[in-house]
Parts: sequence; structure tokens; C-alpha cells
Amino acid sequence: MGVMDRARGLQVAVNGRLVIPEAELHERFSRSSGPGGQGVNTTDSRVELTFDVERSRVLPDRLRVRMLHRLRGRLVDGRITVVASQHRTQLANRKAARERLARLLHDATTAPPPKRRATRRTRASQERRLRAKKARAEVKRGRAHRTPD
Repeated sequence: MGVMDRARGLQVAVNGRLVIPEAELHERFSRSSGPGGQGVNTTDSRVELTFDVERSRVLPDRLRVRMLHRLRGRLVDGRITVVASQHRTQLANRKAARERLARLLHDATTAPPPKRRATRRTRASQERRLRAKKARAEVKRGRAHRTPD
């Protein structure tokens, strides 16, 4: 998971087998409101990185379905957008956006954990719980019968 430098540009490595090529990523630059002093007003260092999950050619169908389901709250028209503006330079923000996108896509593609099998409480744990409840009830009953000073 992370960003890989290639001769053609920066790619997003989601996991060991899945790499999103540069051609499927869309970048937009704008002025950042973050650090940079007077330079903030003149440089387009803010980066918006967009990836079209719905129409991607590199995603296998099972991963696409899983991503669409898990990212449904963040998707707009099947696309996910990540913004980075915390760094002063456009290059650093480009790298940060790609790392953030890689992390998001990696988390969305991981297999769900196995379902929990229901188990019964042990008799000892039930007895401990009931003893604790009775003790607590006694404490409260003792407070009810006290007269105020």
C-alpha cells in the first residue's frame, strides 16, 4: 500500500497485487488555505485526487462491488475524491493525496472479518453477575433508609 514512483508518474499501490495507474487518476489543483505565508496566495498547492471506482478498468468485479458498498457514503457518481493541502508544495500534497487514497482503497478492499459465533455465558459468569447485582441493590437499599442530617 502506498505510492510508487514510475517513469511516467506517480501510481497508487492499493495492495501487493492491485495498482491504480496514473491514467485512471484525475488531479485538480487550487489555492490552499494552509501553511505557506504569502506563497499561499500565488501557488496552486492544494490537490484534489479523484478515482472513478465504478468505471475503473483495473478493478476486478468482486473488488469493485466491495469498494462501492464500503465507500458508498463517500462516493459521488461512483467517484471518490481525496483532498490534500497540509503541505507547502504541490508535489508533497500530490504524494499525500495518493497515500490517503491508497489507504482508503486498501481498507475498502480488505475482506470482512469472519462472523462471530454466538456462545453461551458460563454458569460461573452468570452467578458472578447476579451476586454483583445483589450487592449493588443492597448499597442502594441502604441509602434509601438513611435519614438526612
